[in-house]
Amino acid sequence: MGRWEPNARGRLEQAAFDLFAERGFDQTTVAEIAERAGLTKRSLFRHFADKRDILFAGAERLQDVVTESVAAAPPDSSPLAAVRAGLAAATELIAERGPSVVARQAILDANPELRERELMKMARLAAGIAEALRARGVADRTASLTADTGVAAFKVAFEYWVLDTEQDLARAVEDTLAELKAIVAEG
Repeated sequence: MGRWEPNARGRLEQAAFDLFAERGFDQTTVAEIAERAGLTKRSLFRHFADKRDILFAGAERLQDVVTESVAAAPPDSSPLAAVRAGLAAATELIAERGPSVVARQAILDANPELRERELMKMARLAAGIAEALRARGVADRTASLTADTGVAAFKVAFEYWVLDTEQDLARAVEDTLAELKAIVAEG
């Protein structure tokens, strides 16, 4: 496949995921990813800062989609309902990525450094959600608590969904939020 072939970014992502699955993240080099994609290392660096960036390439888009959905929730929505709207948008975005999401999670699970970066990504997501809630007029502590709780529920739902992708991720998120509500009601 020549360098002129379309979708260089997508080819690089696919090559990376394939190699990470075959050899492991640490054993895969940037040069091998570029070669598998039919590109040069220079081409890879036009799209990604390093091989870690390939795994986290969608983080900004995810945050934008979620925070925009929180901001766009109906004005009379409760903070949790606004967060629910943001998380629903996240599930749609994840569904677009298909099986690569599960492959990505397996790579993260096998590498502690990558899990740490994923946790930082989730913390930034919660901070972005909290800021979107504050912009809606939600009190500071309520915004932070709702955002962190929503992200935690999403994380739990996602972990269970990865184990059984036949279930609907959006339904798993809703079920997790309902379970959280029941737990809080017990107190």
